[in-house]
Amino acid sequence: MLERLFQLQAHNTNVRTEILAGVTTFLTMAYILFVNPAILGETGMDKGAVFVATCLAAAIGSATMGLIANYPIALAPGMGLNAFFTYTVVLHMGHTWQVALGAVFLSAVMFFILSILRIREWIINSIPLELRSAIAAGIGLFLALIALQKAGVVAAHPVTMLTIGDLTRPEPILAVLGFFLIVALEARRVTGAVLIGILAVTLLGILLGISEFGGLVSMPPSLAPTFLQLDIMGALEIGLITVIFAFLFVDLFDNSGTLIAVAKKAGLMRADGYMPKMGRALIADSTAAMGGSLLGTSTTTSYIESAAGVSAGGRTGLTAIVVAVLFLLALFLSPLASSIPAFATAPALFFVAVLMASGLAEIDWSDLTTAAPVLVTTLAMPFTYSIADGIAFGFIAWAAIKTLAGRWKELSPALVILAILFVIKMGFPH
Repeated sequence: MLERLFQLQAHNTNVRTEILAGVTTFLTMAYILFVNPAILGETGMDKGAVFVATCLAAAIGSATMGLIANYPIALAPGMGLNAFFTYTVVLHMGHTWQVALGAVFLSAVMFFILSILRIREWIINSIPLELRSAIAAGIGLFLALIALQKAGVVAAHPVTMLTIGDLTRPEPILAVLGFFLIVALEARRVTGAVLIGILAVTLLGILLGISEFGGLVSMPPSLAPTFLQLDIMGALEIGLITVIFAFLFVDLFDNSGTLIAVAKKAGLMRADGYMPKMGRALIADSTAAMGGSLLGTSTTTSYIESAAGVSAGGRTGLTAIVVAVLFLLALFLSPLASSIPAFATAPALFFVAVLMASGLAEIDWSDLTTAAPVLVTTLAMPFTYSIADGIAFGFIAWAAIKTLAGRWKELSPALVILAILFVIKMGFPH
């Protein structure tokens, strides 16, 4: 049956290898089980329900990817997108989390339509690669700022806005040690480095009496506080259009980049760069995002950590199915998730920030018409505390600078239209 479903022999793999690959992928991305409830919980959402929603969204998304596209790619609520959901849409813009879930649902529906109509290629090709790298790096810096705040390494200041926190307290010291540990383990290619880092800092916190241990296993908490709580009508309000677009754009770029990177590593891509079943993979992805918003979590997306499973030999959708099963088993770990303090998840956030900022290495810094809008995009996100505003500033700066420099032929019609719409939105924010 497995052979018929996943064509294991054709992909030069077997059941044992696929299971090992699935376990490897799960261990590298399991940190989301602790980080996602911690971030979304700040909006007032029930952390127990978010934990269940995270497990279920990851299980449904990964299983859908495995069965529809037969790719060894796992899905879970996306890092960066959860931060945007909490810190920008809810805490900064003042919308309810129900409205934010509605925006996630609408962006997923748009993504689904784009995937079916194959407009996705046109949009991605319309946005320069440098601008896409800048958006990823900007999200990285945004996560880094949040991580430093959570760890207590930086604190608010009435004059300078930010200043150094009280580093004599144990929380920031443990967070810094956790970050060093994660980077060192990752450099040594230890599977599940981020997860080990989070658990090590949590254990130290419990031993030092800074945080409490809530237990290890129990029956899953109720999903009722977040299930079907999304407010779609509230999300259709005009002020939220850019929020929906920001969710859509980030998911679109994130997904395409992840799918291409993992497919290349797994040898699933043709020599001319064509990726078979890309459409199916994107349909699986958008379906998972819609399902996640109904369950009560921010956008579900493909995880680059799937590359770890591919390195372990994963080549088919069976790898993703194994990940899905493990996320279902993780439902019983809710007491452990509730024991993880903010200073233990902060190092994981900062580590993800490091990975996301690496795209800046590909920028041609000698071309000022590229370097300037890239830096505008990247810095605007942490400084405005908004991924949506960072994307808007980036598009406007790119279009304006290229035009004024006499290089308007490098602009695509889609980019110009979006830049104009962003200018109008900035001028009439409500």
